[in-house]
Amino acid sequence: MPRFVDRVAVGRYQDEVAHPNAIKTFVAEFISALIFVFAGQGSGMAFGKLTGGGATTPAGLVAAAVAHGFGLFVAVAVSANISGGHVNPAVTFGAFVGGNITLLRAIFYIIAQCLGSVVACLLLFFSTGGLTTTGFALSSGVSIWNAFVFEIVMTFGLVYTVYATAIDPKKGDVGTIAPLAIGLIVGANILAGGAFTGASMNPAVAFGPALVSLDFSYHWIYWAGPLIGGGIAGAVYELIFISRTHEPLGEF
Repeated sequence: MPRFVDRVAVGRYQDEVAHPNAIKTFVAEFISALIFVFAGQGSGMAFGKLTGGGATTPAGLVAAAVAHGFGLFVAVAVSANISGGHVNPAVTFGAFVGGNITLLRAIFYIIAQCLGSVVACLLLFFSTGGLTTTGFALSSGVSIWNAFVFEIVMTFGLVYTVYATAIDPKKGDVGTIAPLAIGLIVGANILAGGAFTGASMNPAVAFGPALVSLDFSYHWIYWAGPLIGGGIAGAVYELIFISRTHEPLGEF
């Protein structure tokens, strides 16, 4: 059995949920998710308004990649020293699989991230005068399983990057560019997969628009794909590249 499996833990409620420091991490994740989704979702709505609904054009794809890359760079940077800057349930799940966060804290991270996404979409709906937040959808000719694999592979790349630049204890000076590297891989993945699945890589990012627009078509793909990809990345990186056994768990 891989040794990192021994580090996976449920955690104590008083330490992982009710402690004031834990609550601060949940608030940080909520705010970071709100910042990220507001910037990313808002850019798509703005581009669509300016171009008469042309957000799915090549220029719209580039705009989405830039907005999401910049937005995530900031969202990770502002919460990295508080919560680890997950901003994404798939990152949180990957960290849990690798034994870097307890189950209880991971659950509350994910709840905070989803709430941040919902609030961001509600704020956009109000501040744009009722424009609809656009949920993620499959492009014409893309099957469910095509999209499912796309989301797994893209999220694997994202969470692998998070491990290499932010979680790995041997990261050294590379850790200073972690927010930039994470933002860049998301932007690159949007350019690669945005025309096919919308390139979510983040269940919270998909959840907010789906809930506010009440459109959950194929929504399971945007949970199952990223969680599987993130979990595989966490297991692979911990098993192959990180040599440790029973250090105390905590946010990275």
